[in-house]
Amino acid sequence: MDIDAVRTFVAVADAGQFREAALGLDVTQQAVSKRVAALEKDLGARLFTRTARGAQLTVDGQVFLPHARELLQAEERAAASVRPGRRALRVDVIGRRLAPADLIRDFHRAHPDSSLDVVTLFDADAAISAVRSGTIDASFRALTFPARQLPEGIEAARVHDEPLELLTGPRHALASARAVTPAQLAGHRIWMPGNVAGTEWAAYYDDLAAAFGFTIEVTGPDFGTEPLLDTIADSSLLATFVGVQTRMVWPADHDLRRIPVRDPTPVYPHSLIWRADNPHPALASLRAHLGTARRDADTWTPNWAQ
Repeated sequence: MDIDAVRTFVAVADAGQFREAALGLDVTQQAVSKRVAALEKDLGARLFTRTARGAQLTVDGQVFLPHARELLQAEERAAASVRPGRRALRVDVIGRRLAPADLIRDFHRAHPDSSLDVVTLFDADAAISAVRSGTIDASFRALTFPARQLPEGIEAARVHDEPLELLTGPRHALASARAVTPAQLAGHRIWMPGNVAGTEWAAYYDDLAAAFGFTIEVTGPDFGTEPLLDTIADSSLLATFVGVQTRMVWPADHDLRRIPVRDPTPVYPHSLIWRADNPHPALASLRAHLGTARRDADTWTPNWAQ
């Protein structure tokens, strides 16, 4: 059913004249007549009778009129749902316990009227594909290649550098340290079973280990955060890395230690990725809120993040 024809029918019913409806719709009277005739043909029913006083609804026209109004209201709701600023801004944050989720929470506190839809995709390839297709509006990712190598129409900016901490149990050799250097980790077993080969985070930690001469172990299945914490708490040999903003809760008797890593401080480079032609006003607000990452001199990132 032609929605313009339905809109024209309602306009004629409200105006009571084809001429007045044409003026309101800014079309010719002939166009109004053709639209109504096409709608009557589509419905197989006569909607108006012409009288000396104008256009009068038939019985079928009277029955159809409230349904026609509902159709126009439904069309308006459908269009409004995807108008920039009316639908929620859809953002990928990698994980809801990680720093990007904190950044989005901060943004929402600063812009409480902005509607957000937060999702978690697997890796940078999936995120970039989703941004490109319009499935999401933006994604926080570490980009393992320069922004100029992104697909055409996709832009990115490095918005947040997150320092790393070493997480150990109470019996680990470094548990009492107030801070450690990356060089001090040589010879220690850093266990990260979630380091999936081919992902951007695996590339980051592989380069970190290579730069400072230690090994990151990925042996064993990845059962998630809680089993990882249980293992680290019970071990005198295993430690792992976490971001400063990574939210973790563990039983008090685990007595886990979050130890700063310094001289230099490894930072995880979070970039925001978006489509250049995305008109959503909340996206512009998010980009302005985030700004760009402050580059401190005594930090380390892989060469691809420079």
